[in-house]
Amino acid sequence: MKGFLILVTVAVIATCWLSGCVEEVKTYIDSGQAIDIGVNQEFVIALGANPTTGYGWLETYDETMLEMVGEKTYKPGKEAEEGAVGAGGVEYFRFKALKTGETEINLIYKRPQDASTPQHVTKVFTINIK
Repeated sequence: MKGFLILVTVAVIATCWLSGCVEEVKTYIDSGQAIDIGVNQEFVIALGANPTTGYGWLETYDETMLEMVGEKTYKPGKEAEEGAVGAGGVEYFRFKALKTGETEINLIYKRPQDASTPQHVTKVFTINIK
């Protein structure tokens, strides 16, 4: 019985993989490149960050076009994991496309309590949803 369940599980996974229902989620780091995505597909934006300084990426986007999947996450870099003081890592944002059209995700690297200024780093990602 146990062997049969394993066989069925493998068959279901293989069928999904061959039919395209298991899809790799693409990660983007370059705001100069447009993101072309289909409705109901997900993608990730990954940007360098160092929350130990009080700075982080603050996102704004059209919630009728995109949905953030879960919370943004942070992964320390190798130096930070090895205990280097002040070392940064990468902040990840996972989005799902909701409907066709073009939209943007604006990300500003700043402290949450600070007003936005021209000195803050800003990244704009253009999203084309088909």
